[in-house]
Amino acid sequence: MGLEQGQINGDRRHYDGGALDVNRLPAAPKDLFEEWLAQAFEEGLRDANAMVLSTVDGRGVPSNRVVLAKAVDDRGIVFYTNYDSRKGSEIERNHHVALLFHWRELDRVVRIEGLATRVDPDESDAYFYSRPIASSIGAMVSPQSEVIASREELLSRVHDLTARIEAGEETVVRPDHWGGYVVIPSTVEFWQGRADRLHDRIRYRRDHDRWTIDRLAP
Repeated sequence: MGLEQGQINGDRRHYDGGALDVNRLPAAPKDLFEEWLAQAFEEGLRDANAMVLSTVDGRGVPSNRVVLAKAVDDRGIVFYTNYDSRKGSEIERNHHVALLFHWRELDRVVRIEGLATRVDPDESDAYFYSRPIASSIGAMVSPQSEVIASREELLSRVHDLTARIEAGEETVVRPDHWGGYVVIPSTVEFWQGRADRLHDRIRYRRDHDRWTIDRLAP
């Protein structure tokens, strides 16, 4: 497979990672998602909890980036970020977001649409103080998504704060502008690659306190 004169050429890959039987699915998507995520970890897939997060700005222009899911519970999926970053600013204007997990080796994709809301500060504290100190320092000094003059400027900020902490002049404290979001899903689609491009697509849609399950054409 390669790129030749702007065209991507190569053999078509055969998809045969399994099947989704709508009659044997759990009533809620959380159970199936946790099963798939656990299998991705068991297979040793690198960054199995990596997901694409899509947001929109005030003009309706979309943007996306890869972040790491850090918790899955009855509320939804939790990730952490700088609230002043582009994604944080866009979420504050429009809480509607989309997530995408892609486990290529398993021929699986999960697409999630829902609302992102900040987690409780105590929950953000618990995660922040569980991180390696170098990661916490990075979160304290990085003006995420802003223009900086150079990498050296960023490293200088890290060095200066690290020195002050080691001298006892400052302590590691979670900034108010850094914390978690939980994405509360309204729609979850499970995509399982099948032969001849006749893939299985199962969609869960939230209807108040229950979920409706549909099969979608590939």
